[in-house]
Amino acid sequence: MSELLNRRAPDFSLPAANGPRLSLTDLRGHIVVLHFWSAACAWSRRADVLLVYRSLKWTPLKVSILGIASNFAEKEGEILHEIERRGVRYPVLLDLDQSVANTYRAKVTPQFFILDRRGTVRYTGALDDATLEQPKPKVLYVDSAVNALLANRTPQPETTPPYGCPISRPSALEIEIRPPSSTAARPATVAQPTQLSHQTPSTPPFDQR
Repeated sequence: MSELLNRRAPDFSLPAANGPRLSLTDLRGHIVVLHFWSAACAWSRRADVLLVYRSLKWTPLKVSILGIASNFAEKEGEILHEIERRGVRYPVLLDLDQSVANTYRAKVTPQFFILDRRGTVRYTGALDDATLEQPKPKVLYVDSAVNALLANRTPQPETTPPYGCPISRPSALEIEIRPPSSTAARPATVAQPTQLSHQTPSTPPFDQR
């Protein structure tokens, strides 16, 4: 279970690859579907098949989707290219120093944190129950959580194991030799707690739901 469940989500301010800088508090009063996003991860690409469609339905209901791109290995140009390729219209924020991923203890992409209108985390975990062993999902966890919050109910389940590609993090040597990126002047504004190690499968089934 995430230590953030039923607690106020840590605020942050990040630049977006496809829009202006955004703070989490800018969306207070909205239900927020925050998820850690990747340009290279096929599981993240699979999630966007659903999320791009859902954003059309949810936006009028004041449900906002936020992607957080935290992979050390992914450059801003690659991220923007993949955003356009997938037809993503929601903001994808650049967390290239991984401060937000570390604050939220994010392990994989996609990994979801769904916030109620007061900014409290009410669901954490996976998009659905699909795995390599069970390619066709039976339960859409994110849909269920959003629908519950729209009805002022507690999501059930409140937490599931996240499933996807590990978020890439730099080694100590890479930190020393990596040249400044184009986003170096646009840092996040959150603290960085200790990172967690993780391993999960990285090749999803592609089902068009």
